[in-house]
Amino acid sequence: MRNHKWASVMLTVAMSGSLLSACSGGGKEVKEGNEPSPETEEVTNLNLTGMPIVKEQISLTFFTGKAATNGNNFEETLVWKEYAKMSNMNITFQLVPFENLTEKRNLALAGGDYPDAFYSARVPAADLMKYGAQGTFIKLNDLIDKYAPNFKSLLEKYPDLKRGLTMPDGNIYSFPSFYSPEFLPMLIGTPLWVNKEWLDKLNMPEPTTTEELYQYLKAVKETDLNGNGEADEIPYAGGGINPLLEQLRGAWGFGNRGLGHKYVDVDPETNELRFFRIDPKYKEVIEYVRKLYTEGLIDKEIFTIKTAALYAKGQKGVFGATINPNPKTQLNQPGYVGLGALEGPHGDRLYSHIKVPAVWPGAFVITDKNKHPEATVRWIDHFFGDEGATFYFMGIEGQTYRTTPEGKLEFVEEITNNPEGLTMDQALAKYITWLGGSYPGYVQEKYFKGSETLPESIEVGEKAKPYAVKELWNSFNYTEEETEFRSTVGSDIESYITEMEAKFITGSQPMSDWDKYVETVKKMGLEDYMTIYKQAYERYKGSN
Repeated sequence: MRNHKWASVMLTVAMSGSLLSACSGGGKEVKEGNEPSPETEEVTNLNLTGMPIVKEQISLTFFTGKAATNGNNFEETLVWKEYAKMSNMNITFQLVPFENLTEKRNLALAGGDYPDAFYSARVPAADLMKYGAQGTFIKLNDLIDKYAPNFKSLLEKYPDLKRGLTMPDGNIYSFPSFYSPEFLPMLIGTPLWVNKEWLDKLNMPEPTTTEELYQYLKAVKETDLNGNGEADEIPYAGGGINPLLEQLRGAWGFGNRGLGHKYVDVDPETNELRFFRIDPKYKEVIEYVRKLYTEGLIDKEIFTIKTAALYAKGQKGVFGATINPNPKTQLNQPGYVGLGALEGPHGDRLYSHIKVPAVWPGAFVITDKNKHPEATVRWIDHFFGDEGATFYFMGIEGQTYRTTPEGKLEFVEEITNNPEGLTMDQALAKYITWLGGSYPGYVQEKYFKGSETLPESIEVGEKAKPYAVKELWNSFNYTEEETEFRSTVGSDIESYITEMEAKFITGSQPMSDWDKYVETVKKMGLEDYMTIYKQAYERYKGSN
């Protein structure tokens, strides 16, 4: 497989897409004679603006992903009960726990037993392309243009959003979970936190370089900072080694297109795509983390510890540094401060730990079984505007939230300080359903109230801003043949890199084997990997 083969494949796909467009006419078939088509009936029943969305009530069923923190009956929550009245549309949410979501979704699609739409269902890009081409998922281009003014304006304001949603056939099949690119603390999500109280005890400044971070972690290991007479302080602890690598690589200038691209970025010297994980300078990133690990500055359980056990350990107040949304909310540990971009040994200072704004591209998909696609598009579009998003995230003013004299929104005390002793999530669950994420919608700081909007998290965003990735890419989309390559050869390459990086860091593989490791990656099919990546990138750039 070489460039000429993939070029011919792309030509075939482009021609197929053109033929399909020409044959389909971009819309539903209109029946002959005087008999009204379903589309005519739908548009007649549809209000083009305002509420209710439809004149005569309609009912739809949505396959719906559910987090453990959400309630078990979405229809009974305040937001959905109220929205059913406002819109005149009754939605039955078929709830599927996130842990079973992929299996249940795949079975429904394979067996043809799927409902009117998939909501919070984490549909991957490969399935959007596959089932979109088959007609199972309907094309949304024209529907967005006619019936989704809020979402259409976002596509115009953020061209990269449109690029990230457009499949190789030129169609959009989904509404995403979209984080505002201006909401930097949300895109950062999980900063690198250090214990400010311990910094003060050590009389050390907040680390701003990789060397200062090393010196701080070393001092934590050597000092009884919690004063219990035991050497139980853990300089750095986290879930897996990758979050730390992703936080640190910007100090060597890597990851300059954000977390949506964990293996490829752009070489600043040549402006060409770069597979940075085997770059000679990236070896220094691995060597730095290896030094932390071999000197006992990283928790020895980092490769195996489960989230619950990590949080239980962190609640004992023994972490010098960690990566998570916020130690105050996750570990019940105040006194931590989030770091901005660290400067590396060559003067690089890039904050690369920034997520893709379209974090779940396939958050909402309408199927060909839906007899009311126009109304459904209007239904979901409401949540991409300020009014609908505020309603979705905050509920009803005076009942679940209030507006402060400064104009800020905050939940009522029954939610933030529940008299029955419920946690904030537990108190919220009877009102809203956004807990656990993956929802379709538009997230902005002014109406989203989570860990990312706490003062410490906002402060991290301010620190990171001057050094943040300047050109943040959404994820690329691939043709079916390209997806097949990426799920086989590409997956093997990525798994091998993960395995070998762990071995280098723990010392089970000597760093003298680095060159041999790089050659192995190249022989596994790296040239074809990059050819496909470049083709996807060219399509991404051209999706205007």
